[in-house]
Amino acid sequence: MAGRFKPRLAVWPIEPVLKRLRALTSISESDEVLIREAGERREQHGPGEELIVEGQPIRRRRFVVAGWAACQRMLPDGRRQIFRFVLPGDTIGFQDAPHALWSVVALTALETADSESVLAATAEDRAPGLARAIAKGKIHDQQLLLDHMVRLGQQTAFERVAHLLLELQSRLEVVGLGDGRRFPLPLTQEVLADALGLSIVQVNRTLQQLRRERLIELRSGVAILLQPEALSGIADYEPPRLVSGVR
Repeated sequence: MAGRFKPRLAVWPIEPVLKRLRALTSISESDEVLIREAGERREQHGPGEELIVEGQPIRRRRFVVAGWAACQRMLPDGRRQIFRFVLPGDTIGFQDAPHALWSVVALTALETADSESVLAATAEDRAPGLARAIAKGKIHDQQLLLDHMVRLGQQTAFERVAHLLLELQSRLEVVGLGDGRRFPLPLTQEVLADALGLSIVQVNRTLQQLRRERLIELRSGVAILLQPEALSGIADYEPPRLVSGVR
């Protein structure tokens, strides 16, 4: 289903984007105006829609206002590897390469805002704060990718699941969609398996073990970290420094 534009609505849904940018660096009031103006023209996408196709030119770059997507590659036999979850406040298509290095596919209903006016302002040096934030955002995405490589290459199934849950909690708390313990988790066990390099059976068993040990609860698309400190110790988890707003 191709994306379709929504009419102008209230600008409050752009808040996750603003909160992530502020977490990366300080931005000015004029910077915020640019972001809010970008948020006035938004686009809706259905689950399964491919927003970026691997190997194809990146024609549009977007801010994610609501919903979840995945950066992924598909093998010829249908197996999938998810590299990163794209969350509210994140960007799509901000790679420096002229062609997409991976596909980006909506996992849930997704809402995006066009970023071209913002990127034009940064290119013309009219929004240095936003330019810094976008540059730091790219570094943060690289940190997440490196964390994911270590997670897949060196951690046990138990550690992988704990590490990913902590990462998602941290990223969502930054944009105001969770707190230190509770956050939305609209992912199937199949999607988690494709992200963690595990089978669905392994994911199910690991989640059950985490529940039995009273480390997490899962309730209708919401994850609750009952003992986040214990989970951090198990997974050797430390949030990327940029998430905490280090300048």
